[in-house]
Amino acid sequence: MPKMKSKRGAAKRFKVRGSGSIKRSHAYMRHILTKKSTKRKRHLRGTIEVDHSNKRQVLAMLPYSK
Repeated sequence: MPKMKSKRGAAKRFKVRGSGSIKRSHAYMRHILTKKSTKRKRHLRGTIEVDHSNKRQVLAMLPYSK
């Protein structure tokens, strides 16, 4: 049986940590940044963990991640 393919869009957006949690970046930081406040943009920096309610769907898109 051939290897399963990862969803390439998901592979670019999510990374599975060694503990099994999945990290992702915040939304709303790509464009139209001039109207957003500095505080709002500062809080959107960095990565956060994928919510447990979405974890199963993300792992289904990344078959060899864990």
